[in-house]
Amino acid sequence: MPGGEPRDRSDAGSKRTGSGAPATTGEQGTLTSVSDSGVTPDPETLRRAREIAARLAVPRPRRDVTARRGAGEIESVPYRGGSDDIDLDRTVEQLAEHPVPDDEDIVVRERVRTRRSVVLLVDLSGSMRGERVRTAAATVGALAAELARDDLAVIAFWSDAAVLARLGQRVAPQALVESMVRIPARGLTNLAFPLQVARRELARVPARDARVLLLSDCVHNAGPDPRPFAARLPRLEVLLDTTGEQDPDLARDLARLGRGRLRQIRTYRDVAPALSEFFAS
Repeated sequence: MPGGEPRDRSDAGSKRTGSGAPATTGEQGTLTSVSDSGVTPDPETLRRAREIAARLAVPRPRRDVTARRGAGEIESVPYRGGSDDIDLDRTVEQLAEHPVPDDEDIVVRERVRTRRSVVLLVDLSGSMRGERVRTAAATVGALAAELARDDLAVIAFWSDAAVLARLGQRVAPQALVESMVRIPARGLTNLAFPLQVARRELARVPARDARVLLLSDCVHNAGPDPRPFAARLPRLEVLLDTTGEQDPDLARDLARLGRGRLRQIRTYRDVAPALSEFFAS
């Protein structure tokens, strides 16, 4: 993992090629911890989180009986030569409708994949102050509440990054919001580093189960070009905050290279429809 040496935060040696071709520097991000500053989220942030969560409509992932045995939740599914644990009630219902049954009219209980692995990357750089931070924190809380049955990792980033929750680690939605507001919006924006951290989080997750959500203004001004790192992710969806400075060209490139979609948000009310659309497929 990069880090440990002093980093040059000046513009010396950087390459600036205009909108859509981000500034690149030799700066490498480091993972840091979140100190307990005693700051708690204001009531408006919590209210927004509840409103976003109430408007989210995230469907459950499709059942996948091709997942490896022992993974997933127990479901009643048509017999396909696997489990011999017959669901008698469901099988009797099927036989009542089909007196001459096929194999698939026998219903068995087996474990099937019904869980996603999602990494949420939240921009807390200096350009994401004020209302943007409130929206970001509310988005984290709402998504954590909605994806309670899934694996969710949350990574806040600026020129460095902090992992607020790892995949498989259960953290209460309000605790995540409180962690977010302990981090002051500061520093430059290194988009490449959190994309690398997300890839490491998902290293052992099948690509079909994995996706990354990026909430940012995409004004990249520290670290290497993030485009190659976006291309290495299984799927990258981008929520572009358009309430201030922004780089829509880079946002579009990241979503395209990450085989995902780009949606713009101007207020926290735009978040729920965008997230619902991301998870619809």
